[in-house]
Amino acid sequence: MNNFYQSVYEMASKIPKGKVTSYGRLAVLLQSPRAARAVGYALNSLKKDDLQKVPWQRVINSQGKISIKGDHFRASLQRRLLEEEGIVFDENDSIDWDKFGWP
Repeated sequence: MNNFYQSVYEMASKIPKGKVTSYGRLAVLLQSPRAARAVGYALNSLKKDDLQKVPWQRVINSQGKISIKGDHFRASLQRRLLEEEGIVFDENDSIDWDKFGWP
């Protein structure tokens, strides 16, 4: 496994239940501020068994929205998992960064 991907998984695992961060913020925390897209690739490459171990659903886009394009099942799953953690989406399908953002 790619070391960067492993670092993404380790950092994502630190996001507490009921909080979210963005792909870009996670990249900054990994000292790779231009690697937001690579963070997304890393999370998208998780195998089925690893989806239970890494809280991938807690990483969203900088507008506070779920950004899984073309995969309605996974987008619906992400929203459901976040709502089960207490994350609330507004009428624009966005979350409140001040309330739910990490760190």
